Amino acid sequence: MYEFEGVEEYNNQGALLGIDGVDGDELLGALRRMNPVKRQKTINKLANTGAASKGSRAEMEKHFGELPPNIKESLVKGDLRLADTIIYSTKPVSSKTIKMFETQDTKEIGLTNISGAKLPKNQVFLCSGITLLAGVAADATKDSIMSTKFDGIENFPAIVSGEIDLKANKKQIMPETSCYIHKTANNHMRPIGYYKLSNPRLIMDDVMIELTIQLGTNVGIQANTYVYAALHGTITTP
Repeated sequence: MYEFEGVEEYNNQGALLGIDGVDGDELLGALRRMNPVKRQKTINKLANTGAASKGSRAEMEKHFGELPPNIKESLVKGDLRLADTIIYSTKPVSSKTIKMFETQDTKEIGLTNISGAKLPKNQVFLCSGITLLAGVAADATKDSIMSTKFDGIENFPAIVSGEIDLKANKKQIMPETSCYIHKTANNHMRPIGYYKLSNPRLIMDDVMIELTIQLGTNVGIQANTYVYAALHGTITTP
């Protein structure tokens, strides 16, 4: 039987408890099949929705029904919780195809915060938006890359005219789209380089994350130019 230490934290509790979308006789039947203690706890938790969630957390709650059973159970028990995060990577613009997450990547502060282009076990991530920035490092050393001043892509026309796409486990989250969407200099309502996804999608643990930038030309790209990309959203975490 589930414990319920964590369920009161969420608004879409029914999806975590396995009774989302049922009503009337179906709901009553689901409650009757529970033992009395679990039934009362379930009723109490469903009645206490608390304050409405906001931002990517609210988006994540809409996707509770898609979570694997072990993740749902851990959220209900309180072993896992939801947290804001970004998943980021920095790569050189050394060719027309830039793969921001690769299997040979190793987690290293200032360069990327995941290894092998995959999330760790039990970390499911809802991608709510994407940030794309660019900068020119003093040289190709790690210290120089980590200390590069990254800014909007407006001063990198070859990057602006390129395309960006995002896949997870070979499934499209955002198909090939002009990098122009990351030009935000005249939009003071958005963080620099940030594009909000209208259709957020879950990325499960242990599947390949593929964020690719394709350039039509390298003309005007200085030596030691780097791009910084970050996936913004909500993740499950202990």
